[in-house]
Amino acid sequence: MTHSLHPQTRRGRGPARRIGRSLALVLPVVLVLSGTLAVASVNWSGTPQSPVLTAADTSAAGASSRAAAGAPQDVLRDHLLMELQRKDPGAALTQLQQAVNDRPSLAEHCASIARSLGKAAVRLYGPTKAQSYARPVCDTSFASGVVAANG
Repeated sequence: MTHSLHPQTRRGRGPARRIGRSLALVLPVVLVLSGTLAVASVNWSGTPQSPVLTAADTSAAGASSRAAAGAPQDVLRDHLLMELQRKDPGAALTQLQQAVNDRPSLAEHCASIARSLGKAAVRLYGPTKAQSYARPVCDTSFASGVVAANG
């Protein structure tokens, strides 16, 4: 039977162990902070902070004839596309999340709206800059819109 001269050479040393220890210390802090920020960003009052779904707002801003038909998801999509052009995709995604939180019936349209925002962001900002705005609103639909417009 052969025995190693240094039985502890593989234990307690090396970069993998140091990286593992660092992650074990840092990862819980990151998770707690991100969860705290997510909870803090939700409008818990139940009252909308911006009138994103009013037809008057979108028609005054020159919305398409589709929004004039009045389907709430179409009005919201057109408003958010204008918001994306006026400000940036981050502002539009924030308003999308607020609208879905305020009106849960819009949740089934959230993914398609986020994909539309992703495609529009690629047209305005290019794929790399557009992808930098991606966040988990309606899963990863914004990011999939960016990829679809780029491919």
